[in-house]
Amino acid sequence: MASAGNHDQSTLSRQPSRSAVSMEVFDNEVVPSSLQYAIAPILRVAAEIQNERPRVAYLCRFYASEKAHRLDPNSSGRGVRQFKTSLNQRLERDNASTLASRVKKTDAREIESFYKRYYENYVLALNKGEQADRAQLGKVYVTAGVLFEVLCAVNKTEKVEEVAPEIMAAANDVQAKKEIYAPYNILPLDSGGALQSIMQLIEVKASVAALRDTHGLTWPASFEQHQQRSGELDLLDWLRAMFGFQKDNVRNQREHLILLLANIHARLIPKPEIQNKIDDRAVDALMNKLFKNYKTWCKYMRRKHSLRLPEGQQEVQQRKILYIGLYLLIWGEAANVRFMPECLCYIFHNMAYELNGLLAGNISIVTGENIKPSYGGDDESFLRKVITPIYQVIEKESKKSRNGKGPHTAWCNYDDLNEYFWSSDCFTLGWPMRDDGEFFRSARDVTQGRCSPPEKPGKLGKSYFAETRSLWHIFRSFDRLWTFLILALQIMIIIAWSDVSVLDVFQKKVVYNLSSIFITAAFLGFLQSILDLVLNFPGYLRWKFSNVLRNILKIIVSLAWSIILPACYVHQNNNSFSWLFGNVRDVLGFLDKIKGLPSLYVVAVVVYLLPNLLAALLFIFPMLRRWIENSDWLIVRFLLWWAQPRIYVGRGMHESQFTLIKYTLFWVLLLLSKFAFNFFLMIKPMVKPTQNIMSIKHVDYAWHEFFPNAKGNYGAIVALWTPVILVYFMDTQIFYAIFSTIYGGFIGAFDRLGEIRTLGMLRSRFQSLPGAFNTYLVPSDRTKKRGHSISKDLKEVHVNKRSEAAKFSQLWNEIIYFREMDLLLVPYSSDHSLKLIQWPPFLLASKIPIALDMAAQFRPKDADLWKRICADEYMKCAVIECYESFKLVLNALINVQTEKRIIEIIIKEVESNMSKNTFLANFRMRSLPDLCKKFVELVEILKEGHASKKDSVVLLLQDMLEVVTHDMMVNEIRELAELGHGGRDSGKQLFANISFPPPNTAQWEEQIRRLFLLLTVKESAIDVPTNLEAQRRITFFTNSLFMYMPHAPRVRNMLSFSVMTPYYSEETVYSKSDLEMENEDGVSIIYYLQKIYPDEWNNFMERLNCNESEIWENEENVLQLRHWASLRGQTLCRTVRGMMYYKRALKLQAFLDIAREDEILEGYKAISEPSAEDKKSQRSKYAQLEAIADLKFTYVATCQNYGNQKRSGDRHATDILNLMVNNPSLRVAYIDEVEEREGGKNQKLYYSVLVKAVDNLDQEIYRIKLPGSAKIGEGKPENQNHAIIFTRGEALQTIDMNQDNYLEEAFKMRNLLEEFSEDHGVQPPSILGVREHIFTGSVSSLAWFMSNQETSFVTIGQRVLARPLKVRFHYGHPDVFDRIFHITRGGISKASLGINLSEDIFAGFNSTLRRGNVTHHEYIQVGKGRDVGFNQISLFEAKVACGNGEQTLSRDVYRLGHRFDFFRMLSCYYTTTGFYVSTMLVILTVYAYLYGKLYLSLSGLEKTIVRFARAKGNVALAAVMASQSIVQLGILMTLPMIMEIALERGFRCAAGELVIMQLQLSAVFYTFSLGTKLHYFGRTVLHGGAKYRATGRGFVVKHEKFAENYRMFSRSHFTKALELMLLLVVYHAYGTAATSNETYMLLTFSMWFLAVSWLFSPFLFNPSGFEWQKIVEDFEDWTKWISNCGGLGVAANKSWESWWDEEQQHLKHTGFMGRFWEIMLSLRFFVYQYGIVYHLSVTHHSKSIMVYGFSWIVIVAAVLMLKVVSMGRKKLSADFQLLFRLLKLVLFIAFAVGMLVCVKVLGLTIEDIFDSLLGFVPTGWGLVQVAQACRPMVKGVLGMWGPVRALGRGYEYLMGLLIFAPVAVLAWFPFVSDFQTRLLYNQAFSRGLQIQRILAGGKNK
Repeated sequence: MASAGNHDQSTLSRQPSRSAVSMEVFDNEVVPSSLQYAIAPILRVAAEIQNERPRVAYLCRFYASEKAHRLDPNSSGRGVRQFKTSLNQRLERDNASTLASRVKKTDAREIESFYKRYYENYVLALNKGEQADRAQLGKVYVTAGVLFEVLCAVNKTEKVEEVAPEIMAAANDVQAKKEIYAPYNILPLDSGGALQSIMQLIEVKASVAALRDTHGLTWPASFEQHQQRSGELDLLDWLRAMFGFQKDNVRNQREHLILLLANIHARLIPKPEIQNKIDDRAVDALMNKLFKNYKTWCKYMRRKHSLRLPEGQQEVQQRKILYIGLYLLIWGEAANVRFMPECLCYIFHNMAYELNGLLAGNISIVTGENIKPSYGGDDESFLRKVITPIYQVIEKESKKSRNGKGPHTAWCNYDDLNEYFWSSDCFTLGWPMRDDGEFFRSARDVTQGRCSPPEKPGKLGKSYFAETRSLWHIFRSFDRLWTFLILALQIMIIIAWSDVSVLDVFQKKVVYNLSSIFITAAFLGFLQSILDLVLNFPGYLRWKFSNVLRNILKIIVSLAWSIILPACYVHQNNNSFSWLFGNVRDVLGFLDKIKGLPSLYVVAVVVYLLPNLLAALLFIFPMLRRWIENSDWLIVRFLLWWAQPRIYVGRGMHESQFTLIKYTLFWVLLLLSKFAFNFFLMIKPMVKPTQNIMSIKHVDYAWHEFFPNAKGNYGAIVALWTPVILVYFMDTQIFYAIFSTIYGGFIGAFDRLGEIRTLGMLRSRFQSLPGAFNTYLVPSDRTKKRGHSISKDLKEVHVNKRSEAAKFSQLWNEIIYFREMDLLLVPYSSDHSLKLIQWPPFLLASKIPIALDMAAQFRPKDADLWKRICADEYMKCAVIECYESFKLVLNALINVQTEKRIIEIIIKEVESNMSKNTFLANFRMRSLPDLCKKFVELVEILKEGHASKKDSVVLLLQDMLEVVTHDMMVNEIRELAELGHGGRDSGKQLFANISFPPPNTAQWEEQIRRLFLLLTVKESAIDVPTNLEAQRRITFFTNSLFMYMPHAPRVRNMLSFSVMTPYYSEETVYSKSDLEMENEDGVSIIYYLQKIYPDEWNNFMERLNCNESEIWENEENVLQLRHWASLRGQTLCRTVRGMMYYKRALKLQAFLDIAREDEILEGYKAISEPSAEDKKSQRSKYAQLEAIADLKFTYVATCQNYGNQKRSGDRHATDILNLMVNNPSLRVAYIDEVEEREGGKNQKLYYSVLVKAVDNLDQEIYRIKLPGSAKIGEGKPENQNHAIIFTRGEALQTIDMNQDNYLEEAFKMRNLLEEFSEDHGVQPPSILGVREHIFTGSVSSLAWFMSNQETSFVTIGQRVLARPLKVRFHYGHPDVFDRIFHITRGGISKASLGINLSEDIFAGFNSTLRRGNVTHHEYIQVGKGRDVGFNQISLFEAKVACGNGEQTLSRDVYRLGHRFDFFRMLSCYYTTTGFYVSTMLVILTVYAYLYGKLYLSLSGLEKTIVRFARAKGNVALAAVMASQSIVQLGILMTLPMIMEIALERGFRCAAGELVIMQLQLSAVFYTFSLGTKLHYFGRTVLHGGAKYRATGRGFVVKHEKFAENYRMFSRSHFTKALELMLLLVVYHAYGTAATSNETYMLLTFSMWFLAVSWLFSPFLFNPSGFEWQKIVEDFEDWTKWISNCGGLGVAANKSWESWWDEEQQHLKHTGFMGRFWEIMLSLRFFVYQYGIVYHLSVTHHSKSIMVYGFSWIVIVAAVLMLKVVSMGRKKLSADFQLLFRLLKLVLFIAFAVGMLVCVKVLGLTIEDIFDSLLGFVPTGWGLVQVAQACRPMVKGVLGMWGPVRALGRGYEYLMGLLIFAPVAVLAWFPFVSDFQTRLLYNQAFSRGLQIQRILAGGKNK
């Protein structure tokens, strides 16, 4: 396995030349974009021939220089002048030297002779028909074409009048062949590629023939006349001629369409009668899938679709292919418009209509001529006239977002623009589309006259949804959830307040009180209708009358119910609320006199509940609801219009009844548990104390109370109940964690996860492994029903089924590729005489020595001995195999007849005695070990195979004969004695003429090597592989074979698929300098890897056969080292290596499918390592396997910056080229930015380009022009979108750049793709979820915590989401998409700026809303890297939290919340935004609890209540006052990961890991994470500012400076932690409920834990965080940073002022409500001052409001002093330094005098001073927060920004010192640093790694 340190280099060692692409490759490519495509090919040819003919290379460069000057004479393009200068300097430098090396007399003759030679030696030599190298031929024709162009230029310069006829003939031949041998991607569709192996596949031939059926089509006369005459044009060429598509788009989609049709055609069952003709079923299947969304759209729009078919049967298939081709061509050129699927439907609808008109020959009424397309067939006309105008609208709208800083309501994103085409208004655009159409309003400039300035462009507005930034979206999107929770809370409070048991709730009075919930429901309904109007109001521009009417009616009806229900309720109650609704009761009193009429309130409730009853009925019958939502009946549409707005998505996505029952039962049990907990443990115990508090009449307030006579003490009630209610709303998340853990574990156990988790379990189940392999991984015609069973009946591999055993061995041995591979190999080709399976040697380790000892010491009968041997199946196999191999060796060595006869007699005697059970009686077994020892020596010599040791072999054979005949045999055999004497009498030595060495075949070597292992291997070998990663992979793979998975089809019949990896500028392959570069601690990457992977490093050094110092001296070794290191990091190199295993696996599987039995027994190696002739032959087995693999698999890396990197000489471009060279199937797609002069101006054009590697260089395949920059929204999805057109197949796997794959998992891809055909519910799967293995969790504790957390989410978490909850979405990679489904529905992600920050999950949302189905499968896994440093992890969690904040505002979440049934909606909420809301509620609970305690203690209420409780002896009340209502959600989140560890690695391991995690302070880490989630989620919802945060994917062992940690965590954690600490201190000082310190600590422990975790986690988990020297350096760095002034261009990490301004960016762009809530939240800081000033001795117990007023005078005085100092510093410090000092002295004296007066006159005490600090410090911070929120007014109007900034800096100083002091104190003790190192790197210590040396620095090594 690769991770074992051996296999990952196998490819490199085979192809060293390929890997050695030097940086010089791109020296010729550093060409300005405006000259790139004219000049770069010439320079590339020059570089190619430089060594062979320098003068010709010089002439090429000279011609390139001249051509560059002609193209841009003024050097106006970017970089052109520098390029020309550089090229001319080289020409001057090379002229003399190349002239001296010139072979001919003149330059003209020089290049002419070279051209002739090149044509003969390369062009003609390579053109060998079927044996021709297609890629090389294409390259040499291009080179020859360039050389001829240079030749003509040189001839012109030297005035050579004409070119020689033979050269002209050669040039004409080259020009003709250049068109034939054009670059291609997978299919060489030109005439030169007809003999290629892939073009010989029947399904490909059939598809090509179908496309070339152009009969009946009328071609434009001027369109490519030569190709028309030769019949080379096809249906897509005709579409290009008619509609003006780009040529490369047509080429790209031609291959795309052929591959789709070919793959579908190959899978048809039953098989078509005519194989070489595309079957109609294949075309229909593709058409139905491709146009499903289009037909649904037409039905929704009540329009007839344009897919009209002719009556003639022969033309039907052609017409269908034309429709498919038209759609694919539109899609392929649509660029960013691909994110708008219904816009594409509109375009296709009109173009297909025109297509029908063209084919029908319709006549225009106006012109009387045949109808022509609205956008004629000019070159690129479709792009210019259709796509570009729509793109310009997208671009203009995107600019309004101000790069994500503007509100979402100010501009239209992709969804808004797409939803324009959900309305019939879109048809008003017409076709051709009107420029003055509503859709184009924002893209046109309106002018009122010639002289008047242009007006602002119009605004399109939003259609159905506006993403208004508000926390109310949480309620609006999930109003049913919140209504349910509020009503349930009301019910429980009423029951608890009524003081009746749960069984007595049907008492009349209780029922009456409970019926008030309907009034609450009505009020909440009214709130929801108001929110629908208010939050959607920014979309009023596009509101339809029906939508406005619905909104108004909803408000009116909900308001009516909010009035009617309370009125009827009051009417029924004759006593209550008489003061409020007395008149209402009088008016409705006559109704009581009517007999037989039920209670009015009951009638009202029944009417009110009617819609809910209907909804309940539809919930019970989801099939009915699906039908209703898809119905076009007017009455149904009216009812749905009232229930919810009619939109295109979100209809008919309800699951089957059985699925509904499963997730309903899950939630019913969960909610029952939650409500029981809430009622009995939270609410009921609170009721009696609440009633007691309300009964207290006289309260001795400690402050100025504004309502001293208020009854009920409602302030105290609110303070006590708020935390309880918050916990009530939050704890569903905790119960979900518990229930999902239990259910996920149960499902995982039934899925058979963890059945094989150790090597011991692997050995015990290995006998069943071949059967499991043949069941699932070998194609079979038998079908098997899906189901679970406790024990699975897998078919055994019968010993006579040699080919099946050989198939298993091919696959197993391909996987097993590491150091101990010999011990695990299964023989490729077994000996046919053996009637048993040859198990791997590690299973048979020490079996022979044990059997020998057993036999030597055994005395009873033969049968007993054999019974004991057979008790161990592996021992039995080992004994039989050794015995048979013994005979085989003797038979191979001995060829003299007499000697053969001797051996035959002995063997016959042995076997005869064994059959008669007399073996022990006739043979002495004590000599058997001696015989075995001799035999081992013999085998060892045979293994070496040296001819010089023949005499030793002879002696050994003689000794062995002696041992058998004299020492072992009891009875002498007469014939044997005669033969022996006869030999001695004749004077001949026995065995002198043996055949030694025997014929050396691969089979013989394998058998001898295996025999030697069986005889010698020790018991320790059973624990191979020793590498931990190899153990994990092999156990998971073998375990997965016993899980359910669909049966594998043959490779020809499997679904085709692509893999796509987005890449920007991350690390590709570590360079030599990267590896050697040391960080500040002196640690380099290579040093780090040597210590982290010591066994793999030793293996690597052994493989290179050199020591560490020698490795840097050899370039090839350095290259190997770079790859070795890169394959252990999170690099593109590792990802590409992993994904290319798919092709390797497919080739092996295809070989097993098509090979004959003798070829299978011969082994796959014979095919995988072909001869040079086989490689060239298109008919060889090797070529066939390559063709089949290429047909099924494509890999595209979307390196969007590759073009710019190449032009700038960036080494990343070289590394990417290296990857293409080493992996010929890899394709790279990038966005090329080209400058072109148009109308005297330089204009930037954009292209999507696909390249591949040919002969160590990149070759362009397709170049498709874009309407503009591809990046106008979120970068990653738009990177994927531009490249998706180059992917192929029916499935698409999205792989991130930090992922890996494993060969053994690649073998199961066929099975996974079959899931698309399996039954997974009502809807077929649209996304297949795949589990991930986190490979970065093996070293530090942080990496381990993150790995466990992520592993639990991608396994047990997503398992429960998929089954039973049916709410799994797409959470990133490596999910497999139904590609056709998604390319017709908007792609595999969404790209609107800001709102789609977490782009991946929106693909899942979109898929579900469009009736897709997302499943999850755990029998296959992909590797994934995660962030491993504390700051990296925090950045990642911040990014995810920001993404969830934006999701909360999104239309997708709103629609899911409203379109799901109730219980599925619960699942959706608690697994998406609900998790973050619950996290927020956890922290709000802490704040509510502490601020409640602050209010009670400072107001004096707590003292009064405690006194009352003690006087009455009320224990319950006293307990409530001293209770804590907080549960740490973060700690409980460890439950799923513990269950998953227990499931897959055993409960003992899980218990151990749980203990170790707690000892390593995982609770501290997870608690800290809560703060990260809370801060960024809340800030994003309130203010926006969500952005992508690059976390970095390197190896993190460096120490983060204090200043860096302070900058990162100050606002998210430190300020909040200090606030909590201040609250706890104030409560301790003034609280009375906690009567002792012990009680206080028990009461507040969890909150102190939270505060300390937030404050010190960054330092606790910071490497060397408590090392004294680093602490000193950190403090100096921090003080320097905080003292530096800011300014324009000063970075945030250089100055506190710059950082302070940067931290307020979100407030600069927030709206009014954002500022309002920021101010409201800041007001909490003023509570301290109000409460504490009344407790000061200086107030003399006065409760006057004037006391508080005087305290503000102190604040104002302090601010004025700051203002004076600030102004003085600004105006006096430079020129009047002395005066400024005097000013400060005066202020100091004034302050001292003031303090003295207060002490002497007012009685101020020292205690008062400290108490005042507790009150005034928060007030000052509150003023700073309010000033920041009101910055424009404070800075512009009041001019107080300077004092505010000075005050802010002072607070930052204070906070920094408070945090730094404890860290510095701990750092003073050396043992603390050692303890921290052990804490952080416990896993590494347990593996014996040298972490201390890493942290100490590589310099000391």
